Amino acid sequence: MSFSSLSLVPKLVQALPKNVVKPTDIQALVIPQMLAEKDVLAQANTGSGKTLAYLLPLLQRLLPNPDQQALVLVPTRELAFQVNDSVGKITQPLGLSSVVLCGGVDKAQQQTELAQRPNILIATTGRLLDLLSAEELSLKQVKTLILDEADRLLDMGFWPDVQAIAKKLPAQRQMAMFSATFSDTLKQKATALMSAPVALTAHQENSTNKDIAETLYLVNKGSKAKALIELIKQNHWSQALVFIGAKENADGLAKKLNKAGITTNALHGNKSQSEREETLAQFKSGQTQVLIATDLLARGIHIEQLPVVINFELPMHAETYVHRVGRTARAGEQGVAISLVCHGEAEALNAIRSLTQRELPVQELDGFPVTDKPSTGESKRAPRDKKANRRTNSKKSIKQFQGKRPNSSAKR
Repeated sequence: MSFSSLSLVPKLVQALPKNVVKPTDIQALVIPQMLAEKDVLAQANTGSGKTLAYLLPLLQRLLPNPDQQALVLVPTRELAFQVNDSVGKITQPLGLSSVVLCGGVDKAQQQTELAQRPNILIATTGRLLDLLSAEELSLKQVKTLILDEADRLLDMGFWPDVQAIAKKLPAQRQMAMFSATFSDTLKQKATALMSAPVALTAHQENSTNKDIAETLYLVNKGSKAKALIELIKQNHWSQALVFIGAKENADGLAKKLNKAGITTNALHGNKSQSEREETLAQFKSGQTQVLIATDLLARGIHIEQLPVVINFELPMHAETYVHRVGRTARAGEQGVAISLVCHGEAEALNAIRSLTQRELPVQELDGFPVTDKPSTGESKRAPRDKKANRRTNSKKSIKQFQGKRPNSSAKR
């Protein structure tokens, strides 16, 4: 299948980057429906090409109608800039333009860009509402609304903002919503804003990319930093994206890796916008080997041919796991996802297994024997029997994570 076979005009097909040669699964599904002006509820794995899936049909609508506009809502400023980068590669040769409207950027600069009547508005909800309330922006010409990473907009508490923004749009509009995961709550809220949406799924619901090799290691909680350093050094990865739960711990972990001779930086909410941009730019250019990021900022990280994603800690929400590992194996490339799991994360692991409908077995990491014991739920731990056979305890403890798999599969 070619892009031309999807009824895209030749001018638009010719503007595609040279490395984009044929439509991905989600693009083949979404583009015809959006060209038919249908509302779309699309689910596709991260890295499957969903940005082009909505960008190409909305550009086709804008080409003969340059006075119209399209609005793309995203949960974070990092994702806003990432989308804008993708948009710019195609709009520039077409004579169309875009603007990023988000916090952390001088509002006067954004007002100047808005005065140029850009065709595509890429915005976070907070800054967009600020501009609307100050009557510095009108959405009367917006004929297409895109919600990118819709589940994150809901999880981060932005849905009331989304509803408020939707009310300011023309009643006759097209709307498309994209996400790698869709909860029942999100589907319900989404359909309330849409008109008979067409549900499209390119992959098994809430699944991870088949091109990602996932490995989970059971390690002591206190051994995670050393295990991470050992894995990075042993595998000689050119780059690694490491996810951590709390921003308070990101800088401390970065210091440990730097001390071990691994160039590392951290990306989290306590950094200014300029610091975030510089940190991300250094990682993308290869100046930094390892980037430690919180989930809040992870959605805007797109690295070509990123070899590995590492979960230093499992996420609190199972859906987030799908998004995290989706940072690798993008656009048909192969990738590796590694998770360091301790006994205290058994509940989180089971939630991920339930969501993805996969076994996700854990294994021991050579050189890092498991001596921690599973929690019994008691407030006080019994004194450790120093004469206990630690090897036996290790084997028993790892079985806690194996679910209903046969005993033979738990052997090393």
